[in-house]
Amino acid sequence: MYMETETRIKREGKERRVVVVVVVVVVAVVVVVVVVVVVVVVVVVVVVVVVVVIEVVVVVVVIVVVEVVIILVIVVVVVVVVVKVVRVVVVVVVVVVVVVVVVVVVVVVVVVVVVVVVVLVEVVVVVVEASV
Repeated sequence: MYMETETRIKREGKERRVVVVVVVVVVAVVVVVVVVVVVVVVVVVVVVVVVVVIEVVVVVVVIVVVEVVIILVIVVVVVVVVVKVVRVVVVVVVVVVVVVVVVVVVVVVVVVVVVVVVVLVEVVVVVVEASV
């Protein structure tokens, strides 16, 4: 009876050790799985954040480039329009100046002709009166 009890106690002690070892192994496996899952989740979150940041930066850069191109196009169009308007204004000013100069020359010529004719008529009148 004593031997059976001692054998039973030894067997139960071994069984307890096996159970403790199994529990420790299971806990270790669970801890490793949890750590791996946490690392995978952290890596996925970091990758997603990096991708989102890269996308945002790319979108912002594209928007800035498009706005700069639009502003440059507007500036070029304004410069072209201003150059054409200035050309038209210069042509109009030149035409007006030429017309004014021609009118002044014609008026001066007409005045000179009228003065010459008046003087000649006066001379003729004086000559005719003197001869009569």
